[in-house]
Amino acid sequence: MTLVAQGVVVRQLTAHADLLATQRLFESIWQGDTPPVTAELLRAMTKAGNYVAGAFDGDVLVGACAGFCSPPAARSLHSHIAGVAAETRGRAVGLALKLDQRQWALDRGLTEITWTFDPLVRRNAHFNLAKLAADATEYLPDFYGDMHDGINAGVESDRLLVSWRITDPVVPRAVTARGAVALDISDGLPVRGSASGTTVLVAVPPDIETLRTTNPAAAREWRHAVREVLGGLLAEGARVTGFDKAGWYVLERSTQ
Repeated sequence: MTLVAQGVVVRQLTAHADLLATQRLFESIWQGDTPPVTAELLRAMTKAGNYVAGAFDGDVLVGACAGFCSPPAARSLHSHIAGVAAETRGRAVGLALKLDQRQWALDRGLTEITWTFDPLVRRNAHFNLAKLAADATEYLPDFYGDMHDGINAGVESDRLLVSWRITDPVVPRAVTARGAVALDISDGLPVRGSASGTTVLVAVPPDIETLRTTNPAAAREWRHAVREVLGGLLAEGARVTGFDKAGWYVLERSTQ
């Protein structure tokens, strides 16, 4: 299947040259000592019938995504890794990949796609929860352990697991940030508040990636605060219903 969208062509990858280009793209994005995935692993994944796709601007690979299927009864695909070249950000290449992935899964009778993301990265939270309307289902403290790439080195790898129910209409919704503020921001640092009421807000910093470089201590403080507050609310049964552009996770909880 080939999808043409957002000014790029998305297609499944099987040729060794394309899989090697994917490895190199991921290396350029994550900038670690070892590639996040190798061409050999991607080759095995495609041979086993899993999802490996690339987005091309002409002949140039500018984005890629790979995932593997869960046990048959789950009817689910786990999207393990996705990345877009820095020079094409803002062109919705990531959206084109997700639309292709959704169609690939639907064609195979799957009903869900899952993936994880760092809950401190605002743009990813907004894309996943507001634009795609995926559901946040679980907070995973230090999920991958120590990571040694250029993005995650030196910080704990907390992740938020999301579930995208692909058989439901994917209708982005605007979320108005109104409710009890469980975690606020003041002078760049997290400030704990009240989680009373049915609608609860949890702030994240404007740019955690820069903060990790300029103020590692503050970045660690945010990591632990969001883990405690957002993770705690989810553990208590609250449900993430969106992410406001102003920088808030919006949660609904029962007061009973």
